[in-house]
Parts: sequence; structure tokens; C-alpha cells
Amino acid sequence: MNWSNWVDLGAGLLLGLGIAGLLARINRPSSSSPVLPAEKQDVVKLQQQIKQTQLAYEMAREMSQFKAGYLARTTHVLRSPINGLIGLQQLILANLCEDPEEEREFIKQAHDRTLKLLKLIDEILTVARLEHGTNKLDLQPRSLTELLQEVYDLTYMLAENRNFPFKVLLPESDLKVVVDSRWFKQVLINLIESAIAQIEEGNIYISSQTSSTDNFVYVWLDVPKQGILHSEPIDLISSKNQVAETEEENITFDPGMKFLLNQTILGVMGGNLEIVPFSLTTQQAEDMARLQITIPQFIS
Repeated sequence: MNWSNWVDLGAGLLLGLGIAGLLARINRPSSSSPVLPAEKQDVVKLQQQIKQTQLAYEMAREMSQFKAGYLARTTHVLRSPINGLIGLQQLILANLCEDPEEEREFIKQAHDRTLKLLKLIDEILTVARLEHGTNKLDLQPRSLTELLQEVYDLTYMLAENRNFPFKVLLPESDLKVVVDSRWFKQVLINLIESAIAQIEEGNIYISSQTSSTDNFVYVWLDVPKQGILHSEPIDLISSKNQVAETEEENITFDPGMKFLLNQTILGVMGGNLEIVPFSLTTQQAEDMARLQITIPQFIS
């Protein structure tokens, strides 16, 4: 066998090995291919969409109930402290006080509850005047970064005292919104305080994003689901022979009433407050809910 035959034999071996390697690579399953078949991926995606739709429906239904019951909730909030006042006065008028000192203590309690009741009425009237236009808002372009930082500085200790991780993702420094800074910060503080008061554990996040379709900015408050407004039973028809005693510290707005007042304030500023579905991408996200504040963006 001469040298040319050896060359042909070597070339044939190399060609055969190359073809065999190529065929093996083609038949080998790709590591980048999806783990689940296409059908299973579609099912998982559909299940997530169904969960989001169900959550959106429940939130919309609850929002509708809160809006429809505004007058009922206002009456309910004011009735409780009034019942307490009536109970204290009945004790005094029926001469059930053991001595003048106890009578004076009941009078003091009635006075304190009257002041708290007056404060609740003033808050409702203030929001009503804003909505009616009697009280004017100072709508000015404000830096959203500065507003969120100020809100964080005023509320982070509330979260730290209860060991709740609280993070604020600040937007771009040049992003401005048209708001009344005092009322906008008050709304955010109210929402954060209400959420902290209702949750037992979990994280609190504040973030923002500009709208891609119009001149609005979304500010998101992400909290555990129990931190969002919940339904409280309201019974304005049934009467009781004995007036239920109301503790002095409980004379305050319930979460639903606070939500409606905050929503009204933002509406006067040209914005909105609503509960939107949280992105269901992880198990942890399924336990979260999102409050979305929509406010006008300043366009120079």
C-alpha cells in the first residue's frame, strides 16, 4: 500500500468520525429546550390567568360594595361613639354613680369621646369640601422621588417596630407629578399605617412606573393580602335594648372608610386609587396584594 492509499484511508476515517459526531449532536436532546411540553406550559399559563381574573373579580366586587355603602359606613362610624356617649349619660341620669368622683369621671369620658367624634366629623367634612371644591388643592409639579422619600422617612419606624421589611424603590430623579404634596403624602401615610395595623408578617414595598399609554404615573404599594381593606359587618337596622360599650381608643375609621376617603382625595387631584391583581409569578407573590395610585405626570 503506497502513501496515497494511507492518505485516502485517513481522510475516510476523519470524515466518518465527523459525520458520526454530527449525527450524535443532532439526536442529543437540547439542554435549552423547555422542561415541560408546550401543552403543559399552556395549561400552567392559563391557570395563572384564571387566578389573576378571579382575584381581579373579587377585588372589583369588594370595591363596588365599599363604594355603594359609603353613607352606611359613615353612619356606622359615627354611631359607635354616639352610643358610648348615650351610655355614659344614662348612668349619670339614672343616679348609678357611687359618688361624685365617679360621676365626674363619666363626664370626663363623655367629653373626651365627644372630641374624638368631632375629629371624625371634621375629617369627613374636610374631604367633602375638597370634593365639592370649597377647599382648593395646591396642585403643583413635585418630584416623585422627594415625595416618596419623605413618606418613607415618616413611616419606616412603624414598620421597623413590628419587624416588617419596608423598601422603597425610588424612581428617576427628574420624574415629576402634579399633586398637592401635603395631601398626597397624607394618603400614602394613611395606606401604609392601615396596612401595618392589619398584617402580622410580611414585606411592604413601594415602587412606581410611568404609563406607556397616557401621561400618568403609577405608584404601587405591595403588601400582604391581609393588609388590604377587608369587609366589616355593618348592621344599621337591628336595635338592642342595651347600648354596647365602645372603648375610647376604638373611636376611629375602619379600613374600608379610610380607603374611600383616600380614594376621594386622589380623585380630586385627577388620580385614582384601586386594588389591582399582583403578578402571580411565585408562591410568595400569591400572598401579596397591590394598591395602585394613579396620578398625573408633569410634562414640561
